[in-house]
Amino acid sequence: MAESVIGTSGVIITPTRGAAGPGEVLLSIRGGTESYLAWSRDPLSKGEKVLVVDVRGGRTVDVEAISDFTS
Repeated sequence: MAESVIGTSGVIITPTRGAAGPGEVLLSIRGGTESYLAWSRDPLSKGEKVLVVDVRGGRTVDVEAISDFTS
């Protein structure tokens, strides 16, 4: 179930462009890794660690930089 990825951390593998377009995130789930389309409020760079905060449906998620939660 897609909702199970909320709260999962991952790594950006294709940069996001904020509201201008999605990127891609690699998540460790179900004993392996899977890629999802990733939308973010602000642009995120390749290699940035993120947290999934919502699911848009299918394999599309909203993410935020982990640094947003540790500041």
